[in-house]
Amino acid sequence: MRGIIDFWVYCSILVGYIPSHTIRLWLYRHVFRMKIGNDSSIHWRAEFNNPAGIEIGHNTIIGNDAFLDGRYKREKTSKGFIRYMRDFLNPSYRPLKIGNNVSIAGEVRIYTMEHDIDSPDFSERSEPVTIDDYVVIGTRVTILPGVHVKRGAVVASGAVVTKDVEEYSVVAGIPAKEMRKRSRDLRYTLKFAKLFQ
Repeated sequence: MRGIIDFWVYCSILVGYIPSHTIRLWLYRHVFRMKIGNDSSIHWRAEFNNPAGIEIGHNTIIGNDAFLDGRYKREKTSKGFIRYMRDFLNPSYRPLKIGNNVSIAGEVRIYTMEHDIDSPDFSERSEPVTIDDYVVIGTRVTILPGVHVKRGAVVASGAVVTKDVEEYSVVAGIPAKEMRKRSRDLRYTLKFAKLFQ
């Protein structure tokens, strides 16, 4: 089972090298079961861990070389391989939710799972990540499990986000801290897709 899942994730990474937004989005939606809104774009070389666990709103941009994590911890049950795979490919729960008109720059990393360093068996733990409408995330930002980036917030390039970011806050640094507030008058619609990105 692990080999099938790993191959499926590997194939989703290969899709990122197809030089067409239309083809990539069709494959992400219909083969890899991501929920993606209208007029959103995912730029080239994006990588995913469990793409079916990711939901992206309308008019949202995911920059090149981004990594989005849609995993969550599943408890082992006796329900069998078929049921496990059905839930993996078409989940009722999507732990990574990204809203409308969100701008995510290149090389951003968003995680929904990590290892518990205090666990005797180094077990995994998972927490959902939510990114609300009109959020702007700069280049090379890392967002850790359990974070909620609220409406209109801005995360400056290179920041590491370890806790929730309040509405319209501009945060920066490691760990990310509030620097100032952003204007609340946001009415733009993002539509940006380069031909071969």
